[in-house]
Amino acid sequence: MNQKQLLATIFLFEGKPVKGLGNHEPIADYEDAAELAAYYNHCGADGMILLDLESDTDQAHEKNIDSMKEVIRVCDIPVYAGGTFHRFEDAKKYLYTGAAQAILYYTQDTSAEELEEAQARFGKEKLMLCTDSLDQLLTADRELLERITDQVLVLNYQSSSSEQLVLSNHQKILTLHTDQTKELLNALKQDSVIGITGAWAQFTNPDLMAFKSACQSDGISMEMLESRISWNELKLNSEGMIPVIVQDYKTNEVLMLAYMNDEAFHETLSSGKMTYWSRSRNELWKKGMTSGHFQSVKSLTADCDKDTILAKVFQVGAACHTGSRSCFFNEMVKKDYTDTNPLKVFEDVYAVILDRKEHPKKGSYTNYLFDKGIDKILKKVGEEATEIVIAAKNPNPEEIKYEISDFLYHVMVLMAERGVTWEDITRELAQR
Repeated sequence: MNQKQLLATIFLFEGKPVKGLGNHEPIADYEDAAELAAYYNHCGADGMILLDLESDTDQAHEKNIDSMKEVIRVCDIPVYAGGTFHRFEDAKKYLYTGAAQAILYYTQDTSAEELEEAQARFGKEKLMLCTDSLDQLLTADRELLERITDQVLVLNYQSSSSEQLVLSNHQKILTLHTDQTKELLNALKQDSVIGITGAWAQFTNPDLMAFKSACQSDGISMEMLESRISWNELKLNSEGMIPVIVQDYKTNEVLMLAYMNDEAFHETLSSGKMTYWSRSRNELWKKGMTSGHFQSVKSLTADCDKDTILAKVFQVGAACHTGSRSCFFNEMVKKDYTDTNPLKVFEDVYAVILDRKEHPKKGSYTNYLFDKGIDKILKKVGEEATEIVIAAKNPNPEEIKYEISDFLYHVMVLMAERGVTWEDITRELAQR
């Protein structure tokens, strides 16, 4: 049985999160969309829907696009972004934010030709139609919609017999304007429904993990943490605890060491957030409850003796109480060595390039490129790409390595100039 999803929706108006389609009132305490998205992310949402509300100016529309990019940078769950669809370029803009799918708001005036172009360019798996209600699609070109996408987002779901017949082959995400558990469960039980969203999952401390547990109890498969190794199989210390080494799931950076007892272990599984036993305070300690620096669980792995757990997490902010990203910063002994971890090398070089941009250094070639502007940077990227082609004709691989390194450096200068990060690039590659 496929797992069903709980999704949060953020409506964007002039770059800011607002309460809904017809309500542009700001959301209390959350003027920043990325901050709100991070909050939903750590409440247990399986995905995020970003809707660009119709704005009067292109400038306001671009603010929404920029906010979408920031949201995607802070989320480690799938993000679906979109809005009113007028032309092929709209789909391109939404996908270029880094979204997993572009949401295309469908009306009777939507151009079939533009929809076909978007499907031909990106594929139906990258597109999701959005409609006010399934009844609205009764008079639509059904064959066209079948060609464009396999998924539909319904903004105002109302249970009716006719809706069960519309686009029965499509997977549906339903927006429900109710907080009644029975109605939410009934919607999820429909075979073609893959997820639900709505005001019940927004704004005020949504306990999505508790709702997932209710779904599981009612026979609805949800994404929950279930350990293949029981607590009783682990080897505990004399205090009935086990040490937990915590790593950043993206970089493998070691963040901290803490301890779990039985209660902390099972709370971690049920909440999806790392929970420990504080030996100094002698109480349960959910990381981030006071600081906001939560750790969302990505994986838990026992070592060969089953007496230590390795936790890979999505870390919000700093792991250490000192404000340091990692607790391990007191260097004791170090030999010089060359770190060839690809992502770390790229990030380190990129950081130097950004520093040159923010703090120019006399005689720096990087600052020379920034001073000359985008045309000079693009010219160098083109030249270095050509050098790779020429070097590839040479059987000696050393020349190719040198030219590719030159090319990547100039590409990073271009990335810094245009505000693109390595995380943006790796996220995009991971989705392909």
